[in-house]
Amino acid sequence: MSLISPSPTTKLYFLTFIPNYTKPRNNGPSPSETSNISTPQNLISSYPNPPPASSLTDLVTHYNNCLSSSLTTLAPLKTRSVSFTHTAPWFTPHLRQLKATGRRLEQLYNKTQLTVHQQMYSDHLHHYKNALTTAKTSYYSNLINTGTGNSRVLFSTVSHLLQPPKTLPPDISTTQCTAFLDFFSSKINTIHQQLASSRTPSDDPPWMITSGQPLISSLSDFTPVAEQTVSELIRKAKTTTCQLDPLPTSLVKACIPSISPMITNIINSSLTTGTVPPTLKLAAITPILKKPGADPTDLDHYRPISNLPFISKTLERVVAAQLQSHLDTNNLNEPFQSGFRPKHSTETALVKITNDLHRAADSGLLTILILLDLRAAFDTISHPLLLDRLTGIGITGAALSWFTSYLTGRQQFVQLSNHKSGCSGVSLGVPQGSVLGPLLFTTYLLPLGTLLRHHGVHFHCYADDTQVYISTKPTAAIPPTSLITCLEEIRSWLSRNFLKLNGNKTEALLIGSKSTLTKSQHTPAPLIIIYGFPVPFSSKVKSLGVILDNTLSFSPHIHNITRTAFFHLRNIARLRPSLTQSSTEILVHSFVTSRIDYCNALLTGLPTKLINRLQIIQNSAARIITRTKSSDHITPVLIQLHWLPVHYRIQYKTLLL
Repeated sequence: MSLISPSPTTKLYFLTFIPNYTKPRNNGPSPSETSNISTPQNLISSYPNPPPASSLTDLVTHYNNCLSSSLTTLAPLKTRSVSFTHTAPWFTPHLRQLKATGRRLEQLYNKTQLTVHQQMYSDHLHHYKNALTTAKTSYYSNLINTGTGNSRVLFSTVSHLLQPPKTLPPDISTTQCTAFLDFFSSKINTIHQQLASSRTPSDDPPWMITSGQPLISSLSDFTPVAEQTVSELIRKAKTTTCQLDPLPTSLVKACIPSISPMITNIINSSLTTGTVPPTLKLAAITPILKKPGADPTDLDHYRPISNLPFISKTLERVVAAQLQSHLDTNNLNEPFQSGFRPKHSTETALVKITNDLHRAADSGLLTILILLDLRAAFDTISHPLLLDRLTGIGITGAALSWFTSYLTGRQQFVQLSNHKSGCSGVSLGVPQGSVLGPLLFTTYLLPLGTLLRHHGVHFHCYADDTQVYISTKPTAAIPPTSLITCLEEIRSWLSRNFLKLNGNKTEALLIGSKSTLTKSQHTPAPLIIIYGFPVPFSSKVKSLGVILDNTLSFSPHIHNITRTAFFHLRNIARLRPSLTQSSTEILVHSFVTSRIDYCNALLTGLPTKLINRLQIIQNSAARIITRTKSSDHITPVLIQLHWLPVHYRIQYKTLLL
């Protein structure tokens, strides 16, 4: 186990804030001093109010200055140079003192060789060992408990404890930040130029127009929100903080009564004027590795995630709620789009798809499943086309002006550690990491569903992951002519809308019963061509985190779960001596149980032999938590933990759906 320790010389930035508390002196504060102690609410309230006729930009500036001034007054930033020895983070001063005492007792025993000194030394060693175990348990358990409910934080913590990962290039500098920014910008511009050069300027056919039925209502003006609504949005928001925020989000949530009036004023001013101030359109880009273990020196392995100010995301939540209400009222949502919609998930999407595939196989048909992959889909969206799409669904007036202002004049920069690049304009795409981005993207893709239905092809989408499938008789041509025509029109429509289909990452799977696949005389061959890339039929594909095979046996998927789950169980077992039972259970639920339960409704009706593989995982996890011997019966342990066995968990999920 590799332990993390600070470098020998580290600069620490102390930020201590306790409402209604001031550290007393030795003699205690005088009554006059006590009366001057200010709460954050008092400090914010004492800041001068903006003039009544202030512009929206002035309101945002006042908000930032007010919170920055309050933070500086309450907790001024201080820098200290501190030297550390290379000790484990859980090695406290008390343990260091016990260790020194043990050395003195050892020296005393070596000098006198008396039995009494040997006993003193032995007793102290036992006490020191127990203190070490207690300190390690307390430290690791605290780390895990603080990350409860956030699997990403827990995974990062455990990985950091076992083996510190390299997630960023080693040579972090301002030049490296600029290189990231230039790479992200040039990548999108290159894709856009390629699509523009190959784009055929043609209008969509009449049957693709989304306004086939009259709108019940239009959205011309956003409705101002009440302060209570804004306060509730702030309470429910995550406590993540962007470097552009003047005050940490945790403190904003602690000071809701004083801050919510200012935020409400800014939001309502933005909604009524139909504008978004430039300060709220500046994004800090954080490069994130697309896959764990990827080469951190290759910039193409990173995905740009936009970090926006907290007040900007609060404003987007208000707009997203009203836009979603408009879509629901006019029944404009794509029925087969499961991404970013209430009561929809990857599991509901896969249940629908696999149900159709099973029905086709039971009817003696072969089904061709194609998983379309879009390259940088969120980043290549054309703003004029997106605004036209919003106009087509009844967004007009001040509401349309707001979206126009939201999309234009955006800027971004890359920041790594203490290094920062310059700002660069953003003229394409919707920001990843924003609240409105996913909803605008699914709105942008609305005509795609009309195109697929026109060709009689089944499909299901989850954000930019589109799965197209069509069933045919084993004696018919594979792939059918209708599918080839549909794929060509999909490619043409995507090109006209500045979306690029990634041919070398698109996958195809031929699905049917064993007898149907055996009878079929067709051999897997690269018969489908997309952007010049042949798409052969694979023996298995990964769809939304689930591995599908030719007969939908899910054996490869269960094998993958088993391999991944036991990897995490081995890591948890290494940490188990330093964890409490509750902390261990948190890790097991985050890393193991979540994988057993993910999309387990698809496993309904599988042979007991396959389900037992998952049951072995659950049994092993229960033994690690409770430290039960492998020879002991597992049923009482599962009852003690209140865990349903795997096959009952599958039935429970199916009943929930």
